[in-house]
Amino acid sequence: MQTYDYIITGTGAAGLILIHQLISDPHFDKKQILMIDKEIKNSNDRTWCYWEKGEGSWDEILIKKWHHIYFGSEWFKKKIDILPYQYKMLRSQAFYSFIIDKVKKRANVTIVLENVLTVKDQESKVVVTTDQNKYHGTKVFNSIPFTSAYKDQQKYPVLNQHFIGWFIQTPLPVFDDSMATFMDFAVPQKGNTRFMYVLPFSKTEALFEYTLFSETLLKEEEYESEIENYLNEKGITTYQITEKEKGCIPMTCYEFSQHNSKNLIHIGTAGGWTKPSTGFTFNLTSKKTLQLSAFLKKNDDLSKFGKKTKFWYYDLLFIDLLYKKNYLGASLFSKLFQRNKTSQILKFLDEESKILEDVSIMASLPPLNFLRMLWARMLK
Repeated sequence: MQTYDYIITGTGAAGLILIHQLISDPHFDKKQILMIDKEIKNSNDRTWCYWEKGEGSWDEILIKKWHHIYFGSEWFKKKIDILPYQYKMLRSQAFYSFIIDKVKKRANVTIVLENVLTVKDQESKVVVTTDQNKYHGTKVFNSIPFTSAYKDQQKYPVLNQHFIGWFIQTPLPVFDDSMATFMDFAVPQKGNTRFMYVLPFSKTEALFEYTLFSETLLKEEEYESEIENYLNEKGITTYQITEKEKGCIPMTCYEFSQHNSKNLIHIGTAGGWTKPSTGFTFNLTSKKTLQLSAFLKKNDDLSKFGKKTKFWYYDLLFIDLLYKKNYLGASLFSKLFQRNKTSQILKFLDEESKILEDVSIMASLPPLNFLRMLWARMLK
């Protein structure tokens, strides 16, 4: 049985971003790489957004990018210029095709369409078992969530970023497509952190997503009722729903890395590569794969990849607070955007800020609540 240098299990965003990074670097040209998933995705089942300075890896397949965002709540409302950043929107069909077309041209990459059942590190190799075969890999990068351990523990709270979105089209131009609505808290909070997220990609087309940061999911009709109410309040009553999407992303500081080993690493959401305080995963995964490819050139032990940073501790306290006092979300985000330059907030959320910048950001938020969370953590 052939032993592959690298096996990537799962061909969602994380697996495809990783293979794109590997085939873009001549260092890995001689590595034999196997990709396994039950299917190659080719539909618009996901929409990813992220902010970035200047041009990036995915610019040629973007749907839209914005220099302005809107933040709204009862305390603070503003259309904000986010330069030097741009807010970018990418749809999954174009992303899947873009990478798979490149992969198919590489002689050192093999794609197998099988259902992955287990992935086990046996010290000398990793064995990947599918519904049809077994494969051996020197190193395996797994993006398939096999464990629910993060849900079953009590040490780290788990919130969810959950949403349903409507893509709508109007007969007349009604949208300001120069601005993306980042967070609009002008919806009933009902004891949670709830907001509307709006991405107008033309004057007649937009994505409206009703989004919550909370522990418990809603019935589908509740999300859709809130979208309909929001559209009515905006005076948008004549429209066609062209597509729908929904999702649920875990927001937690659970240490997913404990499931990694010398030859096996979990990536993407399965590896905890979601920013806990925001639920954003796509851009963080892009950064992580870049770091991982550099790591592979010098290191043999995958369990040593990635260390806790100061941002993990910031996120930990924020999630602790939102978990215990979920109703505070709108006021916390309002203070954050009202009292800081948005470019500094984005830099902070990108985990690129310096300590003095961190202090400035944190000083803009109510200190007492966070001190209580810190004290509670110290007592555990």
